[in-house]
Amino acid sequence: MIGQLIQPEIEQLINARNWITLKEIFSEMHPSETADIISDIPEKDRAIVFRILPKENSYKTFEYLEFDIQEELLKSLAKEELAEILNEMSPDDRTEFLEELPGPVVKELVRLLSPEERAIAVKLLGYPEDSIGRIMTPDFIAVKSQWTIEKVLSHIRKIGKEVEYIDTIFATDSAGKILDEITIKEVLLAKPDSIAEEIMNNTYVSLNVMDDKEKAVEMFKEYDLYVIPVVNDENYLVGIVTADDVIDVIEEEATEDIQKFGGMEALDEPYITVPLFQMVRKRAGWLVILFFGEMLTATAMGFFEHEIAKAVVLALFIPLIISSGGNSGSQAATLTIRAMALGEIKLIDWWRVMRREIISGLLLGLVLGIIGFLRILVWNSFSNIYGEHWFLIGLTLFFTLIGVVMWGTLSGSMLPFVLKRFGLDPATSSAPFVATMVDVTGLIIYFTVATLLLTGTLL
Repeated sequence: MIGQLIQPEIEQLINARNWITLKEIFSEMHPSETADIISDIPEKDRAIVFRILPKENSYKTFEYLEFDIQEELLKSLAKEELAEILNEMSPDDRTEFLEELPGPVVKELVRLLSPEERAIAVKLLGYPEDSIGRIMTPDFIAVKSQWTIEKVLSHIRKIGKEVEYIDTIFATDSAGKILDEITIKEVLLAKPDSIAEEIMNNTYVSLNVMDDKEKAVEMFKEYDLYVIPVVNDENYLVGIVTADDVIDVIEEEATEDIQKFGGMEALDEPYITVPLFQMVRKRAGWLVILFFGEMLTATAMGFFEHEIAKAVVLALFIPLIISSGGNSGSQAATLTIRAMALGEIKLIDWWRVMRREIISGLLLGLVLGIIGFLRILVWNSFSNIYGEHWFLIGLTLFFTLIGVVMWGTLSGSMLPFVLKRFGLDPATSSAPFVATMVDVTGLIIYFTVATLLLTGTLL
């Protein structure tokens, strides 16, 4: 029934105020499905629908909602309802929600938490914004290495329902410093009278609570894990990071890189909710820089105005030259930046990348150069638009395209390495920036080749 239920039917039940049927439907749904429905219904009905959700589902549903809808519900719910939701939310999701709100609002909400949850919230919010501490959860199962397996199982049964992830158990010494991690499978297969230390293999990896979120992404990719323990500088176990937390980080980073690659500053919130003037400010900076860059293109054309005046036919191919260089540069920059993000190439690989791009640029330039020459050859067969020196014009276009495409691929692939070498984000080597740079140099290459080949004929 749920799979066949469509949005209009839900809206009909809301309009009919058939809350009993709706509650029955929502009780059978996964919280993520319920969150999708709440997001799509009219704003005036969201708080009412949220209130009829079964309590055990409402907490999880709130976590799946977008921040702007969470904030909207925040204004509609009574303090008692809000306190219940905040206390039941997982610590990492609650932290993500609270850190988006203004400081005074956060203070008021933290006061609604129970003493235990308040202590957790304050601790997580105290870590730097981009640190592992902000996304970790303090709910995990830790056992002492000298405990018997029977005692370990008893401990798991006692607190298992209260934690987010129980497939991996962490063994610590008597002071709470992490020694290793063991799986629930290893615990279940061990003899009850053996001790936890006997099934440890000392192969765990961990993150420091002050590490950057990006390090968590790298470690999850490298070790193919579902959970990583988080420790402080003294190696005390303070939390865990799970795969679902890292998925959110990956999505944020990908969004930020895409926006930067489009030639703008990354937005701090969803597109539809970001204030108009803030969006203009974040987009204007790069546009101004690129505009001044394109002014150099006009300057370059002015420098060769005498050549253009003598052979107006050369101006016909300027858009083609510029676009070919910009497109090849954007391709190379995209491939290089993505390979860096995936860890496929590092700074020391710059020479290997350069060699590949020089060869790639040569081959790609040959392909476009041949097509450009054939274009002139074919057009000349039907008209006299290029005059008696069409062959030299064709050669000019051929060699220019080889040079421009090679330069485009070389600059597009090397610029991310230069930026990373100086500690900058390679994503700022955006497609528009590479294209603008190649535009200017492409014109210089074009008219230099034309001068060499056409002097004494057209020039």
